[in-house]
Amino acid sequence: MNRAPAAARPAVLRGPAKSSARRRRRGVSDSNYALLLIAPAALVLLALVGWPLLKLLIDSLHTGSTFDPGGPRFGGLANYRDLFTDPAVRSAGVRTLVYTVVVVAAELALGLAVALLFYALGPRSQVLRTAFLYPLMIAPLVAGLLWRFMLIDNFGIVNELLTRVGLLRDPSDIAWLSNPHLVLFSVAIPDVWLTTSFMTLMIFAGLQSIPPELLESARLDGAQGLRLLRTIILPLLRPVIAVALIIRGVDAARAFDTILIQTGGGPQSASETLSLHIYKTMVTYNDPGSAAAMSTVFMAVTMVVALIAVMTIWRPGRES
Repeated sequence: MNRAPAAARPAVLRGPAKSSARRRRRGVSDSNYALLLIAPAALVLLALVGWPLLKLLIDSLHTGSTFDPGGPRFGGLANYRDLFTDPAVRSAGVRTLVYTVVVVAAELALGLAVALLFYALGPRSQVLRTAFLYPLMIAPLVAGLLWRFMLIDNFGIVNELLTRVGLLRDPSDIAWLSNPHLVLFSVAIPDVWLTTSFMTLMIFAGLQSIPPELLESARLDGAQGLRLLRTIILPLLRPVIAVALIIRGVDAARAFDTILIQTGGGPQSASETLSLHIYKTMVTYNDPGSAAAMSTVFMAVTMVVALIAVMTIWRPGRES
């Protein structure tokens, strides 16, 4: 009775040893064996991501298009030189920056407020949380078309409601999508409406990870309201906020479909962001080299800004 476990134990221990020895005899170590396992996924990722990026860089060094008699010609850094001296690109870059800051700031403020409300309500907020996530299920193109009809100058429902409550004298008083000074903020409304729920969901998940006893201890020490938010909650939410800001910042900076369906970049290019300008350069003006150069610089700037956000907001490796 006592010999059976003793006899079985060496057999169990010899299994992994035999397998490892067998791989070593075949000339494959454990690390190389692991590399072989992830090689197919790495090759697929390289084909789907690496090659398009390399092709984008190659195209940015050429001028002309495939429809020209001589085809694309190698131009070196000419596209990049023209890029940094083109006032239209600088204007589109400024509009993209303003649009991104407005959208992300509004979503952060609204998302934090609603997440704190849900956290304070506790289990009673389950129905509200479900209803608040509905905009995430709507396609951006549909949302842009919906808000276009709601904000249209003469017969939009927004101006009609403002007129009926007495805030406007006439439905045409505010030209949401026709005023060059207002249109950039108007086309941001669908983006904020669509993705504030995402920011709320991220922050609410971060609030759930804060130990309740820590908040209770802070309240006993006299921290209430804004002081509790500023000294306890926000520092603990810093990694979550950093991730949310990076995701939404990159997504807002490349906004395209909601703006295209509402204004097409107009009027007078007042709502033309970099994504729209790149699209028009490629499709309308048939200049793939310049479009590739703008895309390359846009991608590099976005990566640098995301890295700065990680190091300044998240601050990995530092204590809160």
